[in-house]
Amino acid sequence: MLMKGRVPDPQFERMLQGYGVTTAEVLYRMPDHPALLQTFSWQFDDIAPDYPRLKRFLDYWEREIEAMIQSVRVMHRGLISPQEVRLVREAGHLQ
Repeated sequence: MLMKGRVPDPQFERMLQGYGVTTAEVLYRMPDHPALLQTFSWQFDDIAPDYPRLKRFLDYWEREIEAMIQSVRVMHRGLISPQEVRLVREAGHLQ
């Protein structure tokens, strides 16, 4: 329960919703230099294992960018996990 006048930190709320730091490494080839393999790296907040933000980005890439994606490597680290959230009680109130 929130105290009157207190607003929860939006970043903390996102952590509780399952967001974590995601890094995507995209290997791609441009049509005018097909022998050259290039890299694009991007770090952002997303939700594993569905990665909705990454999927929107890759859909955009497919529609709007001429480069052909060779591969995508994804690394994800949750900022908070269920075992890290614990109820803290005073010693006198433990059951």
